[in-house]
Amino acid sequence: MTWIRTIPLAQADEHLRRAIEAQKALYPVEYDTPVHPTPDGTSGIVASHSLIPDALHHAFATFGVLMAPELPLTRRQHEMITTVVSAANRCRY
Repeated sequence: MTWIRTIPLAQADEHLRRAIEAQKALYPVEYDTPVHPTPDGTSGIVASHSLIPDALHHAFATFGVLMAPELPLTRRQHEMITTVVSAANRCRY
């Protein structure tokens, strides 16, 4: 749950909706179900970026591109790297 003001999906303008959909399109299907969903079912970490759709797109697109299946790392290796980075940053994601 974020402690900052966020824009619920139902109130999102077209720019924000496009940013959220573009972010989702880059992520593996396993990421479709948020770990910490907001009341409207979106990801809390994504919602925390809803005030600045361009920042949302760029921040999450980076990770999505880094998880691309055509890269030389396996999915298992990608997940291992993200887990270690999250643990080092004391992040629960």
